[in-house]
Amino acid sequence: MRLSLLFACGLIVVACQSGGSGQKRVGVSLLTKEHEFYRQLEAGLESEAKQKGFALLVTSGDFDLAKQQAEIDNFIVQHVDAIVVCPVDSRGIAPAIERAKAAGIPVFTADIRAYGASVVAHVGSNSLEGGRLAAQFLTHAINDSGAVGVIGQPEVQTGLDREVGFKDELTHHPRVRLVASLNGGGVRDRALKAAEDMLQAHPDLAGIFAINDESALGALAAAKARGKTPQNFTIVGFDATPEAMAAITGLTPLKADIAQQPSEMGVQAIDAIAKYFAKQPVDSVLTVPVKLVER
Repeated sequence: MRLSLLFACGLIVVACQSGGSGQKRVGVSLLTKEHEFYRQLEAGLESEAKQKGFALLVTSGDFDLAKQQAEIDNFIVQHVDAIVVCPVDSRGIAPAIERAKAAGIPVFTADIRAYGASVVAHVGSNSLEGGRLAAQFLTHAINDSGAVGVIGQPEVQTGLDREVGFKDELTHHPRVRLVASLNGGGVRDRALKAAEDMLQAHPDLAGIFAINDESALGALAAAKARGKTPQNFTIVGFDATPEAMAAITGLTPLKADIAQQPSEMGVQAIDAIAKYFAKQPVDSVLTVPVKLVER
């Protein structure tokens, strides 16, 4: 009888340690929760996790590498079953990913790639194609001639890829000159300052490509402050957030956007994790299409 009781208590302890019902736990570290894009990505993760019966532990790196590293280390201590990370720094996050893998935890990236560490799968938009689409629209809008600038975010791979795609397309438009490429950090206030500096240095600037909508909206504020109108200035953003869409339909210099599908990204990330748990093949790269959106 005593042995039976001890055995039963042991089972109870094991059940409690594994979440009570053996439910899989997935740790998530977003880039930020402040941007609408990541709120939509989180919603996709949550809805699909609910369908699969997974528990999500969602945190946010808030553009702080040390904070995101600590979040991943905390997931390791909690013995989560998988980790999804949207890196705040594509290379800087590699050691933390390697620590998770050493602990036997599979790691997946969403939206932003990690470099210097391998993951089970990356789910993201075709950022190179998005950059090319942005350049095609912008060059057409300025009649294929004039000076343009980029407000980028080179510390994350998606920002770098969007800029590379944009620059690659410009090689097919010899009368369009890229006169400046400044880092806006992916946030509005820093992008506004970058746009102000760009407009100050290049009064003949005809347009700006911003690698996300926070950057585009910062550039829009700077352009409006300098009296730029839709007739003489063009901004192209990336993400198609509601605020950016309102600016596009409101006839402002922000005239187009590259639309992603962040919710679908979240769904595909959870699906990839479910396949991994079921020991099914998982593609190492899962690409979600992008498209140009204009008024």
